[in-house]
Amino acid sequence: MKTTQTPAAARLLVDCLIEQGCDRVFTVPGESFLQVLDALGQQDTVEVVTCRQEGGVAFMACADGAMTERPGVAFVTRGPGATNASIGVHVAMQDSQPMILFVGDVDSGMRDREGFQEVDFAAFFGPICKWAARIDDADRIPEYIARAYATAISGRPGPVVLALPEDMLSRATEAQPRARMERPAQAPCPDAMQAMMAMLGDAASPVAIIGGAGWSAKAREHFQLFAERLGIPVATAFRRQDAIAPTSQVYAGNLGYGTNPKLVERVKNADLILAVGARLGEATTDGYTVPPLSDADRKLVHIHPDPEELNRVYAADLAICADMGEFAESAALWDDDTVLSFDAGAQAHAEWESWATAHPADHTLDMGQAVTFMRDTLPADTIICNGAGNFAGWWHRYWRYAGFPSQLAPTCGAMGYGVPAAVAAALRFPDRTVVAVAGDGDFLMNGQELATAVQHDANLIVIVVDNSAYGTIRMHQEREFPGRVSGTRLANPDFAALADAYGGWSARAETTAQFKKALVDAKGHSGLRLIHCLINIEQLAASGISVSALRKR
Repeated sequence: MKTTQTPAAARLLVDCLIEQGCDRVFTVPGESFLQVLDALGQQDTVEVVTCRQEGGVAFMACADGAMTERPGVAFVTRGPGATNASIGVHVAMQDSQPMILFVGDVDSGMRDREGFQEVDFAAFFGPICKWAARIDDADRIPEYIARAYATAISGRPGPVVLALPEDMLSRATEAQPRARMERPAQAPCPDAMQAMMAMLGDAASPVAIIGGAGWSAKAREHFQLFAERLGIPVATAFRRQDAIAPTSQVYAGNLGYGTNPKLVERVKNADLILAVGARLGEATTDGYTVPPLSDADRKLVHIHPDPEELNRVYAADLAICADMGEFAESAALWDDDTVLSFDAGAQAHAEWESWATAHPADHTLDMGQAVTFMRDTLPADTIICNGAGNFAGWWHRYWRYAGFPSQLAPTCGAMGYGVPAAVAAALRFPDRTVVAVAGDGDFLMNGQELATAVQHDANLIVIVVDNSAYGTIRMHQEREFPGRVSGTRLANPDFAALADAYGGWSARAETTAQFKKALVDAKGHSGLRLIHCLINIEQLAASGISVSALRKR
């Protein structure tokens, strides 16, 4: 029997990860990084989570980074493995979440021959990550790992991709890990803070839009204190609904798709907007209309940790480059003679409460009532994970994201994110309730990661909302071409039976009463639990829109 010691370079790489605080990696194993797999198998500090497809690997790493504020770490093989994982890199970039993707690469002597599964990874990943590089020298592994961590967590957090040539991983080296990288301190300029407070003093109808790059528990706590003291309405950016406690008397709801029309009008009519952490991207601003891209009657104060984001799309009247936590703390502790008190925050909160209250509808399985019952049944700090689709709108509108973090959802609208993110969340927070919500089309993008959940003893509830269609596209289709259905119908499996096959507990719900019973029963079990919800395509979205209504238009 052949026995070989783990190569020094591979051991060093794992030691560097440990030095940076890495305690979990996600992977689909590949022959291109066997040495690293062997090094990971010879230690007990870093848990190895074996997944079923590289898209799931990257989504789990992205979600882990979102929860820990340290890079989620993924290992995949070259070619097909890397291209499969690219969706997670794209999500991490657009979501501003720290992540490092390691890609096993071809032997150095095979480069530029279009060898087996060869890809120019710097060229391929460069446009969708913060930094993409290749480690050719084993002695420089500590340098590259430290820089990858520093890059991923600094400024606007995001993904880094490092390629690992097979032969490099087998080399000898006596290099030692570098010290742990931390996010640089970025306190706001006192003069800029004074200018911001003066602008608030001159404002009649200010609104804050918060959540995004570098948002943290510290930022959440201190900005809430600041906003409540002044009475400013606070809206969260798209899928950043846990950026402030929903119980706050100034929380006005979330921007993006399916937003409260009263909040839309409030933002459009604001004479001063504080954008804190948000990039003010297309989804949050509804195509750069909420607020309008330019408006002589509106002032914009934009606070962001990355100077490249300031004045990138929206021209700021005052740009402040600072860490979100540092800025929020400075704002909360600001003490001068300016006396500010707005009553709009309480008004906006009352409008949101009304909008976020589900009223019974004439549906056999009423999703608004289902989410309300979930809210009354599950812990307030439950983590809700979802991908993309109209189904998510019921949770965005009716769920209260009370914990932090408690919302894992891709701002770039990637399907298939919910189940992998829920696996990562269940492993990261084993004492909290974790729920993946998915549409039928969305679920089958990465539903195979239920096997990962079972293998790693993850406790999670999966709710599959099945209307036998790609519902969002069907909605657009019916609006543009009423009655002409093309390519959006789905023939689905029995999702409850599928969960049983994976070794989980399951239930089928076709009525609201059946859903309520299934959820209560699910609470009495552990491990993987799946509820298959069958709804009619007429119940198209949380807004109440239906196929028949669209056709009548």
